[in-house]
Amino acid sequence: MQNITSEQLYQIIGKNVAKYRKAKGLSQLELSLSMGYKSVSVVSGCEICYRNKHFNLEQLLKISQILDVDLCEFLKQE
Repeated sequence: MQNITSEQLYQIIGKNVAKYRKAKGLSQLELSLSMGYKSVSVVSGCEICYRNKHFNLEQLLKISQILDVDLCEFLKQE
């Protein structure tokens, strides 16, 4: 992961969260509720970096545990 901006990293993470969420058969709402949110706005916004929204470390840890995916998988570029 050389020479990428923080914005590009957030986009990679968002895409990977979406990929693993879909692979587990969870909707954005189901993941949001599992994380303790009442709407999809956090997950949907962060998956596509809408208005510079992105997941923080605490959220990524929760997502990792919910989806049973190693935290490092969210940082991998395809």
